[in-house]
Amino acid sequence: MYLPTFIFLLVLLTETILFLGYSYVTSAAHDLYLKASKDPRATKQDKLKRDLLKMKNDLAATSSQDEFAKWAKMRRRLDKGITDLEKLNSDIAFSKTGFELKLKSILWFLIHGSQVLMVLWFRKSPVFYLPPGWFGPAQRLLCMPFSPLGSVSVAVWFAACRRMIKAIALTVNDFIITKNMGAIGSATPTPSTSTS
Repeated sequence: MYLPTFIFLLVLLTETILFLGYSYVTSAAHDLYLKASKDPRATKQDKLKRDLLKMKNDLAATSSQDEFAKWAKMRRRLDKGITDLEKLNSDIAFSKTGFELKLKSILWFLIHGSQVLMVLWFRKSPVFYLPPGWFGPAQRLLCMPFSPLGSVSVAVWFAACRRMIKAIALTVNDFIITKNMGAIGSATPTPSTSTS
């Protein structure tokens, strides 16, 4: 009974990835990778952002007319820091793009390739047998393409699991998430109901 459970879990994983979207999953994975690997560029970026914010506040507190030399020196340091930050942001964005491209390829294979490999590998194995006579002539369709007559094939089980998971996801999205968003939207006053 491991085959139907394994197929169901594989379809659940792939449909979850598809529901969230490749971009969201790869972006979240890249952020997690940066935190786990403690990339020195990310640490340097955070430090540079804090330093630039402090420099901006100091520059705003300094009078450009009364202390022009000090103000000009601070302004040059701030401009140089902004240039360094932009270069660092560009390097990080370039590495993030490469990481996301590789991860999207892996996800694509996980989603599509794993299912094709499972169908090919277990093409003659029945997922489970149906009670005789319950489905009549439909038994021939449920065992397509190569499973024994009276059983459910791997391809049909993949399709059934995918269909069920999508139906549940749409129901949850329509009735729970949309309903909660409607409740949040109705809690905020609208211009016609607010009093002045």
